[in-house]
Amino acid sequence: MKFLFTSLAFMLLFSACADKTAFSRFKMSQEQELAVSNLQSSKIVSEEGVDGVFSVIYLNAIYPDIADKYELFYISVYLKNNKENFILKLNGKLPLKVEELSHVNEFSHLALTENEWNNYYLVSFEKDSQTNKQLSLVLESGRSSSVALMYQKD
Repeated sequence: MKFLFTSLAFMLLFSACADKTAFSRFKMSQEQELAVSNLQSSKIVSEEGVDGVFSVIYLNAIYPDIADKYELFYISVYLKNNKENFILKLNGKLPLKVEELSHVNEFSHLALTENEWNNYYLVSFEKDSQTNKQLSLVLESGRSSSVALMYQKD
């Protein structure tokens, strides 16, 4: 009987918190919640140390209707040597299109940051039906590179 009462008390205590999520205390739209859960960042490193940072939001998970033919990514890049070029590869393949955006753009509300020292890009890759459901995105710049950011396709 004592065990039953204790179990009921704990169930009542924990069920009161069941409707709350990590986002319940923030004023975020559904799009922003999806963006935060899809946001990944990586340092861009070389033998000398850290050369920059890049952050990526996989837009197909947020806007599946606009991304029917392409894998779309919203990317923010900071490189110490701002004049150095970089390339992106998705599962070893180069992008179809890289569009540079201003720091205030149609996707900047998703990342919740608008820094003038970052460069922002909308990057599209060809959808490959033969590719498994795992996407691996890497940034390479001269002797520097990032770790692979992994995304799940729907």
